[in-house]
Amino acid sequence: MLDPRLLAAFVEIVDTGSFTAAADRLHLTQSTVSQQLARLESSVGQQLVHRNARPVQATVPGERLAGYARRILALEREAQAMLGDPAGTQSIRIGLPEDLVTAQMATVFRACTHMHRSVRLDITTGLSRNLTDRYRGGELDIVVVKESAASADCHASFPEALAWYESADNGQSWSDPIALVTFPPGGLYREAMFDRIERERRKWYVAFSGSSFQSVLVGVETGLGLSVLPVKATTGRRVRQYAPLGNMAAMVVSLYAWDKSGPAAELINQMTEVLAHRPEP
Repeated sequence: MLDPRLLAAFVEIVDTGSFTAAADRLHLTQSTVSQQLARLESSVGQQLVHRNARPVQATVPGERLAGYARRILALEREAQAMLGDPAGTQSIRIGLPEDLVTAQMATVFRACTHMHRSVRLDITTGLSRNLTDRYRGGELDIVVVKESAASADCHASFPEALAWYESADNGQSWSDPIALVTFPPGGLYREAMFDRIERERRKWYVAFSGSSFQSVLVGVETGLGLSVLPVKATTGRRVRQYAPLGNMAAMVVSLYAWDKSGPAAELINQMTEVLAHRPEP
């Protein structure tokens, strides 16, 4: 191992051509600088400078080592600067459904990281049930989920209207059995959709199962089948409500958080504002 203190003394001797000048730059005595060079030469097994030359000059091995020494010292300074910079050292882990990662929500995230350089946001999207389990297990600090009813420790909740949708370009009636576009197993919309269509005593089959909210929307837009979607997430999409299957019971969008202090408090309040003012289609 090459001691950076010894390398610093060696580099100063080479750069100044003088033990005295090197000692002045390092705020050490000349004898201390001489001892540090001797220790470095002993550790590498090579003579590194011509001591009798005026100015002092590096030997061939010394010239080769000097380049590496400067790089090592530069990396050390860089590492010290990095450790002294708090940027990204405080992680806030957030989970929310994919359809809630809107431009407005992303703007809130950006504002938080710009305001607080120490904050790093780790964003996870997924099914509400999975996100709830991870939050309760301590894996997430803030979570926004869809659920039938909010729990007592909810920070804020808002109604989430649901409806049946078909492609806006569909010009034909749906045959029996009805083609459905579904979310992955475990999704709340999937279960609500199956429950409703069973109560209507209609025959159905899964024509398309998407792995994400985006893929389900595309499946409906292209006419692959009917699906239950959150009304507020259909803005600007080529879909329209399908009335023959009746109304769907609303769910709620709930926000939960463990820590409500410091930067997290500001973030929670701003996220709540975005959820409270989501535009209607």
